[in-house]
Order: sequence, then structure tokens, then C-alpha cells
Amino acid sequence: MDLFRRLFGKSDEDVPVNESVAPMRDSVPSKKPEAQADDSSDTMEVQSTNDTTDSADSTHAQSAEDLTTDDAEDRDTGELPSEESADFSPLDPVTRPVGPPPPRGRASVADGVTQPLNADSLTARKTEHLAFGQASDVGMVRNNNQDSAISFFFTSHSVEEYPDFGVFIVADGMGGHHDGEKASAVTTRILASSLTNDIYVPMLTSASDADRIPLTEALIKGVKNANDEVLRLVPDGGTTVTAVALIGDLAHIVHVGDSRAYLVTAEGIDQITRDHSLVQRLIELGQLTPEEAEVHPQKNVLYRALGQNESLEVDTSIRRLPPNSRVLICSDGLWGQVEEEELYEISMNSMDPQQACDKLVALANTRGGVDNITAIVLKIS
Repeated sequence: MDLFRRLFGKSDEDVPVNESVAPMRDSVPSKKPEAQADDSSDTMEVQSTNDTTDSADSTHAQSAEDLTTDDAEDRDTGELPSEESADFSPLDPVTRPVGPPPPRGRASVADGVTQPLNADSLTARKTEHLAFGQASDVGMVRNNNQDSAISFFFTSHSVEEYPDFGVFIVADGMGGHHDGEKASAVTTRILASSLTNDIYVPMLTSASDADRIPLTEALIKGVKNANDEVLRLVPDGGTTVTAVALIGDLAHIVHVGDSRAYLVTAEGIDQITRDHSLVQRLIELGQLTPEEAEVHPQKNVLYRALGQNESLEVDTSIRRLPPNSRVLICSDGLWGQVEEEELYEISMNSMDPQQACDKLVALANTRGGVDNITAIVLKIS
């Protein structure tokens, strides 16, 4: 009888005659035990064993586990019963784990999971625009860099179809340690600011061409504004300036001094600025050869530069840039140390414009680096 209580939690008085033992409400439902009833008997016979209490407990635990597992498999419908349901029972330690989530690529829209794009279906469209590089170095002899450079490029993609616009400036300062670097910095800043206000901002505000001053006129105005600022802020300083302003495939060049701009194409390299130096003037007059000019004691003397006079004459020109061409803008620290054939080779055959600039500066340094070295390379696709 003790074993009966341990198995069913009831006394013999509570067991109804000719009725099966019902499972407890608060326990996991189990299968109905098979019992052979004697038709002629009016009472249920409970067969006992002579096993010890510990053995009975062990047998009961194993039986309960087997019944619970079997019953859970029979009753698993995929739906959880509500707490109000009479069949609801608390989770059992034998509860089966939830299966792993489906792979990300096979998630359905109904799952509420954002599906990743198939990498094989992605395509990239390459939009060709101008690429540029810029490099400047103090060189191997000087203890400060009096060169200044500014590169600015704007491109867009919209229904309004703004043309590509860029400003690229190199200035080589003169007048000593402090004055030269300040004069070149003032010049590049004022010229870039003037072109931005006169050309770039009106273009963005959809002003008509009639409301904007021509680009060449804007360049001349910007250089003269820079000259006025150098005279005011750096009275003992001066600087060269060579600038290229791009609108679409047209290059507008403005130039004062002996910094240079080159156009590099498959046919060769062409210097598109004219040096405002004493030796260049003597060459033009036939009084000096290019070879003699390279060793002339006054080869660095300029007859035209910013910061010298209030009246300043400015050279301008316009070039249409063919596809796959290059534009090189540089100070005399580069072109004075590197031959034109080398300028062409490196500008055209480098992987990208920045690599070309770095190679040109490094080559000038290997040749002595006697002056500051600055280069800007533009690649037209």
C-alpha cells in the first residue's frame, strides 16, 4: 500500500472500484497503463512486488521519463496550449529544443527577415570623370617649403547636368624663409576663393551664363586680387602662380612666373605656359641657347611675378583636353631636375595620377632636390 501511495499519491480508500486511475492534473499526461481486469471480479487487483523502496523509486522515475517522452511525441501538435486550457501543463525538463533557424538565403517574406542580395546579381557601373593627384616636398637642400598647391574638383550626376568643374593651382614663393611661403599661400587661397565665388557658386545657384563672368576673365581677376593681397600682407615677398580651371573638357590656364603647365598626350608632351624669366627672354631674343640657360648664373631671375608691382600682366590660354590625356602643373623644382621625356613617361604610364606625382617628386630628389618640388597631375578619361 505504501508503494501504491508513492506511485499514485492516493490512499486505497480514494480509489474507485472498476475505474482506471486518472493522471494527476498537475503532472505531465501519460499513457493509460494496460491492466488486465477480471470480468468476474468487482474490485481492481493491484499487483505488488517484493522489490525495495529504492528500486521502486528508480523504476518509477524511469517509467515516468519514458511515458513523458512518448506522450510528448503523441501530443506534439505544434501549438502551445493556453494557460486557461485544462490540458495546459508547465514545461518539463525533457522539453525538446527548438530547431535551428532557416538559412538566411531561404528566409521568406512572411518571416519578416530582410534577405541579403545575391552577390552574383550585383553589377557596378563605372562613371568616368577626371582623376588627379598632388604632391609637394621641401627637397634635399632647403629647410622649408615655400611652394603652395590647391586642388579642387566638382562633379555631379543629376537631371540638371552640371558640367565638371575643377581648379588646380601651383605657386612658388620668393623672398626668404617666411615671406616666400606666406606669399604663395595667400595667392593660392585668394585665387581659389575668387574662382569659387565667381564661377562655382553661380553655377550651383542655376544662374544663367549671362549672369556669370567668363572663366578667363574670372581667372585674371582672381590673380590680380591675389597680387593685391600679397602686396598688402607680404610687402617683401613674391610668388609665381600657374593655375588650370576646368569646365567640362576645356582647360583655362592662367600663368605668371616660371612654374609650368604641360599637356601630355599620346603624341608627346607640350609646354603650354611661357616662363617669365630672364634666361627665357634671352633665348627668345636669340642671345642665349637652352643649354647655356641651364647654367646661367641668373637663371632664377624673374621679370614678372606677383607681389612686385600693382600693375600685373597675366598670360591666359585655353586648351581642349583630348581623351586619355594628362595635364601636369609643377614648380621649377621639378622641371629643373627632370627631363621632359621623363615627365612624359611617368605622367602617361603611372597607374594613377597620385602615383605619378609621387614618382616625379622622388625622381627630382634623387637628382639633388635643390629646390622645393610640387606637382599636380590631372588624368582626363
